[in-house]
Amino acid sequence: MSKQQNPKQQAEIQVLANTDDLKGTYANLMQVNHTSDEFIMDFLMGFAGKATLNARLVTSPRHMKAMLHALADNIKKYEAKFGEIKPTELAPNVVIKTNAEA
Repeated sequence: MSKQQNPKQQAEIQVLANTDDLKGTYANLMQVNHTSDEFIMDFLMGFAGKATLNARLVTSPRHMKAMLHALADNIKKYEAKFGEIKPTELAPNVVIKTNAEA
């Protein structure tokens, strides 16, 4: 008898990454914007009233919702293991300017 795969079971994906990407990028601020077709998340490193854009992620609404669920699931697991994460103050409004505008 063959085993049938559960439709909710995730397939394994092999991810190829270079050494620099594996180091990761730190962000302590994030700005989210959207259009009808996509979400744009800007990850920033902020200090002393200034911030540097470290990464920008652009994705579809469908993928954004899947990421939201994955993040919520991981927060729940984290808090079950390490305790409640206490919220911090809300980040200030962020205005991003290009190098030419700065």
